[in-house]
Amino acid sequence: MKIKLFVLGLSLGISILSGCNDDLTQVGTGIQPENDRPLVYADTFYMKAKTVQTDSVYARTIYGSLGEIYDPLYGNLKSDFMCQFYCPENFRFRYTPNNGVIDSVDFKIYYSRSWTGDSLTPMRVQLYEVTTPLTRDFYTNIDPEQFCNMQKSLGMQTYTARNLSVSDSLWNATTTSGSQTVYSYDPNITIRMPKELGQRFYDATIKNPEVFTDQNTFNQYFPGIYVTNTFGTGNILNIESTRMNIYYKYTIKGSADQDSIVQTWETFSATSEVIQLNRFKNTDISHLLEPNDSIAYLKSPAGVYTQLTIPAQDIAPIIKGRIVSNVDLSLKALPQEDWKYAFEAPENILILPKDSMDTFFKNNNVENSITSFRGEYTASTRTYTFGNIAKLLKTHIENSPDEDLVINIIPVQRRIGETRDYYGRTSYYTVAIENYLKPSGVKLRIDKDAMEMRIITIEYK
Repeated sequence: MKIKLFVLGLSLGISILSGCNDDLTQVGTGIQPENDRPLVYADTFYMKAKTVQTDSVYARTIYGSLGEIYDPLYGNLKSDFMCQFYCPENFRFRYTPNNGVIDSVDFKIYYSRSWTGDSLTPMRVQLYEVTTPLTRDFYTNIDPEQFCNMQKSLGMQTYTARNLSVSDSLWNATTTSGSQTVYSYDPNITIRMPKELGQRFYDATIKNPEVFTDQNTFNQYFPGIYVTNTFGTGNILNIESTRMNIYYKYTIKGSADQDSIVQTWETFSATSEVIQLNRFKNTDISHLLEPNDSIAYLKSPAGVYTQLTIPAQDIAPIIKGRIVSNVDLSLKALPQEDWKYAFEAPENILILPKDSMDTFFKNNNVENSITSFRGEYTASTRTYTFGNIAKLLKTHIENSPDEDLVINIIPVQRRIGETRDYYGRTSYYTVAIENYLKPSGVKLRIDKDAMEMRIITIEYK
């Protein structure tokens, strides 16, 4: 059924199977010749949405997460990672250890204060040596047992996110860095490792220095470490950096020709030049995938996302010959859960065509407001707003008029830069878009009212 109404401002919305288009004669066109007047149409269609499961996301980053947490709605999430370490070309110890002996080795995990869950729940981190060189597969469903000797631990440490051995005064102390106020103490976990590992490194610099020739030879010699949680649930840390330190003493000559013993260390860090593989394991989420005509779910990291279908097959014949002017898209959410440590809604989500999901993140793309659009969460209205997606719909109809437009909705992390104009006003722009690795969840409304889509088109007679 196709209804045409020559009444200013009047529109009729019906289902995607029938569609509706209205001529809206523009205000101010009365002085134009009759045949030159543009006709403005407002057509209403209805999208469809569903929850889709994903077992992994692409996460090429030096940031990770560690721990395990259970949410009554979003199920159980376990998070850990494997990492290589950066090695300078032709690495050597800066000094000669006394008697060629290494004193100790430790592994430090630095994490942000924005953890998820209970800050006082006891957790245990455990280290295993990676024995098979890591591959550059940055998907988060990797199986660590294919790369590690799980029978031999390199160390373990029980911890709480809020380290109670650190006084409140030190924990809360701040300092000024430029115009920013930052904490003086960086939360971290220190895990003692066998000093034999450090001895092995030093001995290799003397007996087999070729293993330190470059990063590739070092990766073959020491493929990395697997960092996992082996006890406790209720907390996930956001990891900012990891380092392995090898401590030793060396002797220097003083001004009076007296010997002094100095302690120092060599550091190997996980950096952007090497591989870090994050793993996320989601369980107890099957109920999120049950058929539902009112709610679709978003959950990070990995787990589930929402897939939106725009009825392009029905839209194409109705708007044929017109200029697509405006297609505003926004998504509304339901209230967040109110239990303790409930997941927060992701601050940013991305929409992009289903067939672009893989290449978008691999190619380090950012939103371009043509084929990909970012929406920020407005808590007061519980709304994600994407703006005008007319270009996306127009491009799809031009290329595939006989197919519906299927787009994926994905929680993302936005990294920003800033610029200042002549008057000192600051504006922000997107530097990078990555899959969101912090635990989050939101319920999106997909009832009929929430799925209404209004398309404004123009036709020149």
